[in-house]
Amino acid sequence: MSEDNGRIFGYARVSSKEQNLDRQLLALSQYVPDGFILYDKASGKDTDRPKYQALKGALGLREGDTLYITSLDRLSRNKSDIKAELEWFKHHKVRLKILDLPTSLVEVPAGQEWIIDMITNILVEVLASIAEQERITIRKRQREGIDAARAAGKHLGRPKAVMPENFGEVYKEWKADKITARYAMKKLGLKRSTFYRFVKIYEGL
Repeated sequence: MSEDNGRIFGYARVSSKEQNLDRQLLALSQYVPDGFILYDKASGKDTDRPKYQALKGALGLREGDTLYITSLDRLSRNKSDIKAELEWFKHHKVRLKILDLPTSLVEVPAGQEWIIDMITNILVEVLASIAEQERITIRKRQREGIDAARAAGKHLGRPKAVMPENFGEVYKEWKADKITARYAMKKLGLKRSTFYRFVKIYEGL
């Protein structure tokens, strides 16, 4: 069960318990010994998954080991997370082989491991660029959505508080020192900041 004197593991993931792992397990079984394929049935929105974290834990992958996955999105759907995971594998000297990315499967002669590092570096840079472009696109769409909503006269954010009908009555009691500001806020059901904002508005009428 060794590959260049290291151990071989496989990792598979589907997003829910209803989805089937068979295709991934079959593909991985061609490279990974029985009993060494771990899997999660959990979302790929982040990397906080039990079996995957176990692989990265103290009893999991170590220097010289190899991990097989069927595709990069099995690690995460988030490009920034994938970039961070690739850097983790590189830092811990764990070889990551991705079945649908043939360049990651290349075997190199002893002493030329720099080729693998080069491939990993290229992947990291490409994913970093994609992630940054996605962030720019998301921010642009959010801004376009906000501008469109404003142009249509829609109010964005929290709904504005409405001055209570009995504000004037309670205000006069407060100004006459018949009640405290705290009690006035309680009677009106207002927070401190909102109460004093309404006081300024009322006094300016």
